Amino acid sequence: MASVGQGAIEIRIHKPHEHRVIYAAKFEDAVYVLHAFEKKTQKTPEKDLKIARAAYAEIKKHEDKNG
Repeated sequence: MASVGQGAIEIRIHKPHEHRVIYAAKFEDAVYVLHAFEKKTQKTPEKDLKIARAAYAEIKKHEDKNG
């Protein structure tokens, strides 16, 4: 999901409802779950993308600071 950040990936779970997990595995020390949510439309809601982007930015800031 380049719209969230470099290396962000989406997992899709189709049963019993539509669920999504956005995570980032590009950092050396950990895999970070940026956001998990249930989808009710085909398009990912902007509010969910904003949450994932904010989490990504916070992790990136922390990683850059701590090397």
